[in-house]
Amino acid sequence: MSDYGIEVLWVLILASLGISAVAVVVFSVSHRRQSAPAVAYATGEDVASEAARKVLREFEKNGHSADAALIAWSPDILRKILADDLPDTQVIVVSNREPYIHNVEDDGVELVVPASGLVSALEPITRACAGTWIAYGGGTADRLTVDKNDRIEVPPDNPSYALRRVWLTEAEYQGYYLGFANEGLWPLCHIAFTRPIFRASDWEAYEAVNRKFADTVVTEARNERPIVLVQDYHFALLPRMIRERLPEAIVITFWHIPWPNSEVYSICPWRERILEGLLGSSIVGFHTQFHANNFAESVDRFLESRIERADAAISYGGRTTLVHAYPISIEWPAELLAKLPDVDKCRARLRQRFGLKADVKLCVGVERLDYTKGILDRLQALEELFTRRPEWVGKLVLLQIAAPSRGTLPAYRQLHDECRRYAEELNQRYGSEDYNPVLMVIEHHAQEQVYEIYRAADICMVTSLHDGMNLVAKEFVAARDDEQGVLLLSTFAGASRELLEALIVNPYDTAMMSDALLRALTMTPDEQRERMRPMREMVRNNNVYRWAGSMLLDAARLRKRGDLDRVTAAGERPSNNNNVIPIFEPTRKAAS
Repeated sequence: MSDYGIEVLWVLILASLGISAVAVVVFSVSHRRQSAPAVAYATGEDVASEAARKVLREFEKNGHSADAALIAWSPDILRKILADDLPDTQVIVVSNREPYIHNVEDDGVELVVPASGLVSALEPITRACAGTWIAYGGGTADRLTVDKNDRIEVPPDNPSYALRRVWLTEAEYQGYYLGFANEGLWPLCHIAFTRPIFRASDWEAYEAVNRKFADTVVTEARNERPIVLVQDYHFALLPRMIRERLPEAIVITFWHIPWPNSEVYSICPWRERILEGLLGSSIVGFHTQFHANNFAESVDRFLESRIERADAAISYGGRTTLVHAYPISIEWPAELLAKLPDVDKCRARLRQRFGLKADVKLCVGVERLDYTKGILDRLQALEELFTRRPEWVGKLVLLQIAAPSRGTLPAYRQLHDECRRYAEELNQRYGSEDYNPVLMVIEHHAQEQVYEIYRAADICMVTSLHDGMNLVAKEFVAARDDEQGVLLLSTFAGASRELLEALIVNPYDTAMMSDALLRALTMTPDEQRERMRPMREMVRNNNVYRWAGSMLLDAARLRKRGDLDRVTAAGERPSNNNNVIPIFEPTRKAAS
């Protein structure tokens, strides 16, 4: 072909491409007008809208922005988040356990503050947000202390939020709490080799109680757009029930215990119903990414859904639920530490209380009497140490604080008997007239007493067979402002992902636990300090206010995205107000 022919060919090709491009543009404009006649934004505004969505998607990915670690998280920061990003938003907390219990005693009404990880984490948050806490009223004097609307202002010494109590019949409590929640879901979700028990009657009670709590949330909501923080496995059905009644609410469900893999989860007869209930949430939170992944896999296996793994989201039934990891923590600084004396005085008081000699090393365990906590396993480790290193007999005492729990259930009664019997055997074998290697104290302790025990201890053993987080480990670290003490921490507790300087152990490996206990007993003060300092820094920076603030900021972004979507769907031009601009300015205002 001649040069002239080649030039003609190129002209024809370029002309064809130009005509095609014009056709595509004409088709796109025509299609846009046909599919969205109400939308009249300019091209630049369309680009801005899409940019906003990209920002939101990016900030909804598992966790937190890079500058979150630079914020000194505190109650004031939470209040600022609410004022700036969620103005006039009501915060409602829902849990089974209440933060304050009133009981009838011989000399009047006694106020009890339960030593609960959930309560210790959520109570300062609810105070900071001036919210409403809805919980089961199980105290014998609870009905006597509420007003006509079943509310009471708490804390008693400085009221800052409302506690709304929900009343359950004995049959409801037995079926919903002791039955389905704790004989079914609790062993299902924990790898502790206790068989789950599922009864149709328990499920019916569980569903009815969830409905009763949903009614209470709707009653307590001041408008249609509250933020509802649903807590734990007692309320798997509640999020969808709230969503049906308050479609504009932001529902954040936090699952405080592990989530099993999909094969284990398949045991549950109502597995689809539970997943559907939880996916009524705007956000479902777990302590670790591993548990969040297990949840997503269960949804993928049992429901027709779309898993957006890159964005950590699940689309089901026309709605999208974010599934994130939010490691829970504790208040920092702990308010009650100011009420306690220094470490030396705490040690002296505790040793006097239990008759311990000055040269005896004190190892402590603090938890509910539960088969997931590995109490028997730490007793085995103590026996192994005495067998292999008999020189420690008479020089080491294990003080086990075990709060009675669910004592009417057979598995818990059996554990109680086994712990008592094992402790007595060890005391008979290794004890003497003035020495018992195991002090088993099965009774409730106030949080102030627990912190005094932490401060007096040389070693704290957290040997959970399986745990979502375990706040005992973080409380022990927070209590040690002397930067001394050694933490033995189970690899199967979520806290082991954060407290990396602890002595990490496998509670199923008795020899390993014994070796770690010996190492803790012989660790120098300098090494204890080198380990304790970074753990204290971690707990300080990742405190409970950051945990709550991260969820509230995600809730704020979801609300802004919903508002943006409604504006877009209605064909309105976005206004230049505070409800829209922060979407394009994702830097956290709390840092300023």
